[in-house]
Amino acid sequence: MATGGRAAVPSLWPVEARLAALLPDLLVFRKPRGPEPELATAQGVLLGVHVTGFTALMDRFSLTCKSEHDMDKLAHIFSYYISDIVEHVLCFGGDILNITGNVLLALWTVKQNQLSDIITLVAKCSLEIQEKFGIYHTKEGQDLQLKIGLSAGQISQVIVGDEQRQYLLVVGQDVDDVQLAQRLAQANEIVLSWNCWKLCEQYMFEVEIMREDEAVKLRDMRIIDPFDFAEHFDKCLDYLPHYQTSADTLRTALDLDPDSALEQTLRKHVMKNLLKKIDEGQPTEYVSEFRTVTMVLVSLEFHKSAWVLHLCHLIQEAALYISTVIEKGGGQLSRIFMFEKGCMFLCVFGLPGDKKPDECAHALESSFSIFSFCWEKLAETKLVSISITNGPVFCGVIGAVARHEYTVIGPKVSLVARMITAYPGLVSCDEVTYLRSMLPAYNFKKLPEKMMKNISNPGKMYEYLGHRRCIMFGKRHLARERHKNHPLLDREKELEAFRMAQQGCLHQKKGHAVLYEGGKGYGKSQLLAEINFLAQKEGHRVLPMKLKETDFKQCFYAIQTLMAIFFEIDTCPAYYRQECLHKQLCGMVEEPLHCLFNDLFFVKFPFSFKVSHMDDLTRQKKVKACFFQVLQEAVRETPLVFLIDEAQYMDAASWEFLETLLSSVPIILVMTLTPTITLCDCAQHFLQSSQAVLVPILKLAATSLLRMACWELGVVSIPQELQIYLLHRCFGNPLYCEVLCQDLLSKDILVFHDLQKEEENSKWETLSANAVKSTMYSIPPAGSEDQELYICTVKDDVNLDTVLLPPLLKEIAVNQLDQLSPEEQLLVKCAAVIGHSFQIDLLQHLLPGWDKNKLLQVLKVLVDIHVFLWFNKSQELPAESILVPTSIKIIEQTKEEKKKKSDADSPLSPQEELSLPQTEVLEFGVPLLREAAWELWPRAQQIALHLECACFLRDLACRCGNCHGGDFVPFHRFAICSTKSCSGTSRFCSYKDTGSVLTQVITDRLQLPSPQDSFQFQTKECRNQEAFTREHCRTEEEFLDQVNRKLAQTSPEKNMLTTKPCHCEEILKLVLSPLTRHCLVIGEATCAFYYLLEAAAASLDLSDNYMAFFYLRKASSLLGQPSAFSFLKKHKVKICQFEEATFCCLRSEVCFNMGQITLAKKLARQGLQLLKRSFPWTWFGVLLQTFLEKYWRSCSLSRSPGNPSENKKKLAVLQQRVRCLSLLWQLYNLETTTSSRRFAGLATLMQKNSAEELASGAPVVSTYVALSQFSQNMGDRDRWLHCEQVAIQKSSLCWFSREGLLATAQLMQALAYTKLCLGHLDFSIKLGFQAHEICRHLKKPALETLVLSVLFRSAFLKKKFDLCVHVLESQWVLISQGHDVLGLACFYSACLDLLLYGKGLLCRPFSECLHFIQRYEHSCILNSQSNVMLGVHSSLAMWFAQDSQWDLFEQHFSKAHQLVKRTNASLFGSHGFVRFLECHVLMLQKMPEDVFMHTLPETRSQALKYFKEFFSRCVTCPVYHQWVSELKASVMRSGKGESMSLTDIIRPFDTCLTRIWIEGEFLEENNSFGGNLGIQRFDRVADVKGNKDEEEIQECIC
Repeated sequence: MATGGRAAVPSLWPVEARLAALLPDLLVFRKPRGPEPELATAQGVLLGVHVTGFTALMDRFSLTCKSEHDMDKLAHIFSYYISDIVEHVLCFGGDILNITGNVLLALWTVKQNQLSDIITLVAKCSLEIQEKFGIYHTKEGQDLQLKIGLSAGQISQVIVGDEQRQYLLVVGQDVDDVQLAQRLAQANEIVLSWNCWKLCEQYMFEVEIMREDEAVKLRDMRIIDPFDFAEHFDKCLDYLPHYQTSADTLRTALDLDPDSALEQTLRKHVMKNLLKKIDEGQPTEYVSEFRTVTMVLVSLEFHKSAWVLHLCHLIQEAALYISTVIEKGGGQLSRIFMFEKGCMFLCVFGLPGDKKPDECAHALESSFSIFSFCWEKLAETKLVSISITNGPVFCGVIGAVARHEYTVIGPKVSLVARMITAYPGLVSCDEVTYLRSMLPAYNFKKLPEKMMKNISNPGKMYEYLGHRRCIMFGKRHLARERHKNHPLLDREKELEAFRMAQQGCLHQKKGHAVLYEGGKGYGKSQLLAEINFLAQKEGHRVLPMKLKETDFKQCFYAIQTLMAIFFEIDTCPAYYRQECLHKQLCGMVEEPLHCLFNDLFFVKFPFSFKVSHMDDLTRQKKVKACFFQVLQEAVRETPLVFLIDEAQYMDAASWEFLETLLSSVPIILVMTLTPTITLCDCAQHFLQSSQAVLVPILKLAATSLLRMACWELGVVSIPQELQIYLLHRCFGNPLYCEVLCQDLLSKDILVFHDLQKEEENSKWETLSANAVKSTMYSIPPAGSEDQELYICTVKDDVNLDTVLLPPLLKEIAVNQLDQLSPEEQLLVKCAAVIGHSFQIDLLQHLLPGWDKNKLLQVLKVLVDIHVFLWFNKSQELPAESILVPTSIKIIEQTKEEKKKKSDADSPLSPQEELSLPQTEVLEFGVPLLREAAWELWPRAQQIALHLECACFLRDLACRCGNCHGGDFVPFHRFAICSTKSCSGTSRFCSYKDTGSVLTQVITDRLQLPSPQDSFQFQTKECRNQEAFTREHCRTEEEFLDQVNRKLAQTSPEKNMLTTKPCHCEEILKLVLSPLTRHCLVIGEATCAFYYLLEAAAASLDLSDNYMAFFYLRKASSLLGQPSAFSFLKKHKVKICQFEEATFCCLRSEVCFNMGQITLAKKLARQGLQLLKRSFPWTWFGVLLQTFLEKYWRSCSLSRSPGNPSENKKKLAVLQQRVRCLSLLWQLYNLETTTSSRRFAGLATLMQKNSAEELASGAPVVSTYVALSQFSQNMGDRDRWLHCEQVAIQKSSLCWFSREGLLATAQLMQALAYTKLCLGHLDFSIKLGFQAHEICRHLKKPALETLVLSVLFRSAFLKKKFDLCVHVLESQWVLISQGHDVLGLACFYSACLDLLLYGKGLLCRPFSECLHFIQRYEHSCILNSQSNVMLGVHSSLAMWFAQDSQWDLFEQHFSKAHQLVKRTNASLFGSHGFVRFLECHVLMLQKMPEDVFMHTLPETRSQALKYFKEFFSRCVTCPVYHQWVSELKASVMRSGKGESMSLTDIIRPFDTCLTRIWIEGEFLEENNSFGGNLGIQRFDRVADVKGNKDEEEIQECIC
C-alpha cells in the first residue's frame, strides 16, 4: 500500500481483482437484485474492532503539527497497525465489511446451525488479535489499544443509491449489539453480546457477566481434550465457501475469472475519482495523497417507531438527494454507516480530481440545503445535525493488499465527528471553514465553546445560518495599499495606458476605460493602488471599489455602490444617510424625484405624486438619467476616476450602464479582470467598444522579481539558492513572491547579517554571510550612506527543496492540478519527484506500464497547455547582470561559422554522458505546481520514488563523454572502494517509523560508484599519438607551430576547434544536483556526501564558487558540528580519510576564492595532513623540508604498483596533494614577507615532486606552468623561463584528452603572459587569441577571464584601443553573469586605463567604476588582492589629480601608498606599481604651488626611492622598464632646477588623458595640449616592427 501495505498490489491484477480488493465478499458474491432497496437477511457473526487512543494520537499530532508529514506518520502508524489485524481476520475466514475511522467491522456469514462453531472460531481470532496487537507503543507516547465486540444472529443487508453510485448497509439488532459490546469493552478486552453468548458453546469460554441480558466479557478459552482447535478450524472451513486455501492471496474474490457484468456491479460501489485511477492502470501505492479537503458529516436520527424497511427507504431518499447536491458543489458522498439511533453520511470536497477554488463555500451552501431537505421532506426524522471541517488529511488506501479501503484520516476527521454530538440540530463549522469560505459574516453565528473527547483545542465554532442578503451596499476600498518605499516594478506600459486615457479624456471630452487583464497574483490590485495614488496626486477625484463573487447575483449592485461612494453615504451612519444624500442631490435633482433613490440607498424620502405615476421601467430610466446628470455636473469641477477591482464579478446591468456613461460623460474608468472567468454578453460588448482598451498584465521579469524579494525581506542581496527557490516557484508572479517571502520569515528559515561588517572568518561554519557578500548585490543599496544594509542567508540545517508551500499557495496549485486528467496528474506528480527539470527517460522509469508513445502523447498535451516547457538553461537565473543594465556583446563568430559548428555537433551517445537534446529534457512551466504535486505524495512513496530516481541517475553521475568520463574529484570512486567494501554496501535499507517497518523490497539498489563501472577514465589513445609525441617542442615558436598544425588538422577549413563541446554543466544541473537531493530525501547520508563532493568539484571546475560553497555547506551539515577537541571529533556520517581530505581541499579552494586566506591555509594544511603529507609551521621546518624535497624525495620516488586499482587510488591521493599544495603556494604568494615567500617556495617544490609521481602529461604541464608563474611573481627570471621551457617540452601528450587541452590552454596563457612581460606584444596577442579560443570551447570561464586580462594588457600597450574595447566586452559577458567581485575589479581597472589613455574610448563611465570600488573595496576578496587594488586606487588618484580634486586624490593615493609594499613582481603588481609612480609624477606636475613648495623635496626624494624599489623588484616585467626610466628621468630633471611650468615639463598624461564627466553623460576630448607623448613612449616599449593596427584588429577578431 502507499503508506503501509506489506506489499504492493501486483500490477498484473485485472480490474475486477482491484475492485474486489476494495469491497467485501458480501458484495462480490451477491446475487443481482432490483433497483429498489430491499432487505436481504442472513445468519452470521459480527466482529467489531475499535482502536482506542487513535483520536488522542491525532490530537497530539494536531497540536505539534508543523507539516503534513506529521499526518503522514499518523496514517503510516494506523495503516500498518490495521493491516495486521485485517490479514489476521482474513486468515480466519472473515469478511471485512468496512474500515470506518478507527473501527473495523468483519462478518462471518453461515447458517443457523453453524453459528456456535463460528462463534468459537471468531472468539479464537479475537483472542489472538488481542494477544498479538492488543497494545501498540508509539514514539509519541500515546499507546494504541483494542476494544473488541462480538455479536451473532440475523444480519440484514441493504443497498441504497442509484445506477451510478451505490452503498452497502448492514442493519439490524445484531449490528447495534456489536456496537454496544464495543462501547462496554475496556482497552484490551473482548465483549460478547448477550445473544452471542446464548448461541455459543458456553462451556468452552471463561467469561465474566457484565450486565444481565446485555453482554459478557470473554477472558479465555478452555481447551479440553480431545478438543483440537486445528480440527475445529478445518471443520469451520466447510462452512465458509469463499475461504481462500492457496498461499498467494487471502481471498477467493481476487482470483475470479473476468466478468464484465460483475465488474459493472462492483464499479457502482467505488468512488469516481478512484475508478478513474484504476481504469488508468495506476498502481495502488500511487493512489494515496495528502491534501486539504472539506468534510461534511450529516447525521440523521430517526424515531424508534420507524420500521427497518421504511428506514431503508428514508436512507435511500436522503442518499440520493445528498449525493446530487454534494456532486454539484464538487464533492462526493464517501460512505454511509449506521449507528444505533440512525445513520451518518460522510461527504468530502476536494478529493483528488475534485478540487475547486471555493470548496468551503460550496460545502456550507450544500450542507444548508441538505439540512433543510431532511427536516422538511424526510418523515420520521427526529434530529438532523451537520458539521463541516476543513484541513489537511490523508486520503488513500488503508488496510492489507487483499482487502483495503479508500478513506480519509486526520485530526479534522475526528473533529467533524465530535462536532455532531457537541452541536446537535445545527449546521456547524470550524473556524478554518468559516474563514476560507469568504462568505459574509452575517451568514454565521458564533457558537459557545464545548469540551470534546480527546480533542484538547477544537478552536472556535460557528453556526451557518444560510445565505441571507444583507440590506446594504458596498464600501469604498481596494484590495491592496500602495507601498510607499517600493516602486511599482515592470509596469511602465500599463501606467502609460492610464496616462493615454487621461489625455484622451481631456482632449476628446469623452469617457475612456482601461481594463487590465491578468492572472491571480499578477499585481492588478497593486497597479490600481498606484493609479489611485497618481490620480489623487494630480487632483482627480477617485472612487475605488472591489467586487466579490456573490455581487454578480445582485442586479445593479456595482453602480449602486459606486454612486453611494460618490454621494459619500457609504461611510456615514445610517441615521444620517438620508440627510447627507439630500444635501448632495439639492440643486442637481428635483426634490420630487428624491424618492427614486429610496430602495437603492435605503432611505425614506416622501413618495411624490410624480414618481407614483411612473412604472418600474420608467423609474429605472429616470434613476439612470439622474446619475448621468449628477456625474456630468461633477466632472465640470473635478475629473472623475472610477476604480473597480475584480470587475469580472460585475452584474450585467452595471456593465450596460457604464457603457452608456462613457459615451456621455468624460470620466476615466479603470478596471481589472481575471481571464479565467467567463464574462456576460454585456461585458463582452463593453470590451468591444472603441472607448475601452484591454491591457494584458504580464509576469515580472526575473531580475524584477528578485528585486521585489529583496524589498520584501529588507535586504540588498539574497543567496543564489534562494534566488532559484523563488524563481522556480513564482514564475514572475508578485503575489507568490510576497507570500513565499512572508512564509520564509514566519518559519525562521533566514538569518540576517550586516552588510558593512565583513571581516576574515576563522570558522567554516560561520561563512555563509561572507559567501553572499562575495557575490554582487541583487539591488543597489538605497537611502542615506549611514543607513544599515543587510543581506540574508539560509540556515545551514534547512533544505529549501523540502520546505512546504504556504497553505494558500498550495491550494491554488492543487486546484490547477485537479483540472488535469488522471493520467496527466500522475505524470505531473512523478515529474515533481524528479525536480524542476527532468529527463523523459527517467520520467518513463517512474511510470509503471507506460510505453514511450503513451508518455509522449500525454507530454504533448501538457506542453501544449504550458504545464511543461522544453528545458532552457538560460531560464535558471537572469541572464542579464543585475548590477547595471548593459548592451555589451561578446566577440561572435560569423553566421556561417555558427552554422557549420552546429552542423558538426552530432548527438552524443547516452552510454558516455547525459547529452540531452532539447526534446529530451523538460521543465515545469506553471508556478507552484511541482512543489504542490510533490507534497501530495505520502512519505513512504516519496522515498521509494526518490530511490528509483537516484538509482537511475547514479550511472550518469560523471564527467561528460567529451571529457572522457571520470569523476569530478579525480579517481574518487577508486579512493573510496576499499572503505566501501569494508563497511558494507551503502544502500537505502529500510524506512522505520514508530515501530513499523517498510518491507525491504529493494536491496543493494543505491550504491556508491564502484571502480568497475562502465566508463573510461581517459584511456582512449589516438593512432598517431606515438608519432606525435616524438615531436618534442623546445621553443615557444615550435610549440605554437605544433598547436597551429593540430588546429589545422582538426579543422582544415577554419582555424577553430571542432571537438564536441563540454556538457559537464548540464551534468551538474540535471544529474549531480538532483542526485544529492534524492539521497538526502531517502536518508542516505553517505551517498549524499559523496555526490555533494562531486557537485562541489564540478562547480569549482565551472568557476561557480558560490554553488560550490552551497554544496560543501550541505556536506558539513551531514557531518554535524565539529568538536572543540580533536580527540572527540566524530562525524554523524562515516566517511573515509580520502573523502575527508578532499572535503578540506575543496573548502580551502572556496575560502581562497572568498578572500578567507587564514581559513583557506588552515584547511589546505588539514587536507595535506589527511593525505599523509605534512607541511611545516616554522622557518626551520621549511629549511628541513626543502632539503628533503630537493635531495631525498627526488631519489625515493616509488614506482606505481602493478594493481591498476591500487594505482588509481594512489593517483587520487596524488591529485589531491597537488591541488592542496597549489592552493598553499597561491595563498602564501599573496603576502610579501620573507617567511611567506619561503612557505610558498616550499609548496611549489612539493607540488612539483608530487606532480612528477603522477606520470601523466597534463598535471605535470600544469604544475610547471604554475611554477613559472610563481617564479615570475618572485622576480626569479632564470627559474621562470626554465620552468616554462620544461612545460613546453612536456606538452606533447596534451592533445589527447580534455585535461590535456586545458593544460595546453594554461601553457598558452602563460606564454602570452611571458611575452607580454618581456615586451613581445604581437606574439603575446597571437598566443592570447589562440588560448582564448580553446578556453571558450572548453567552457573554462576563470581561465578565459585571465587570458582576456593578458590580452587586454598586450593590446593596451600596443595602443590597439579598439581591440581593448572588444576584449573588455567579452570579459564583461563572462564576469557579470557570474557576479565575480575580483573579476569585476580587474575589469573596472582596465576600464580606468581606457578612460585615462584610450583616446576618449568609453567602455564604462567613470561613475560606474568609482561606484563599484566604493561599494566593494572593503570586501575580503579585494582586501586580499593587493596587486589589483594598487592599480585601481592609483588610477583613481590620477583621475582626480587631472581634475585638480586633490582631497580625493589624497584619499586614493594614501590607499595606494599602503598597498605598494604588499605587491610582487606579477603583471598586475607591476602595472599597479607603474600607475603608482605615474601618480607621483603627476603630483609633481599639477599640484598647486602653495602646496607644492612645501612638499616638493620630500615628494621628489620619496618618488626616487620608489623608482629604485621598482627596478629591484620588477626585474621579471621589463615591458615597463623603459617607460619607468623616462618617468624617473623627468623627476630627476625637475630636481636639478629645470623649469616646472606645465608647458615645459614632460607631461605624459595631459596630452593623452581624456576628460570624462563624472556623471558619464558624454565625453569630450581635451585638446588643450599638443602631441601624444605618453602614447609615443608606450610605442617605443613595444619590440615590434610596423604599424598595422586596423588590419591586425580585424584579423584577431575574425
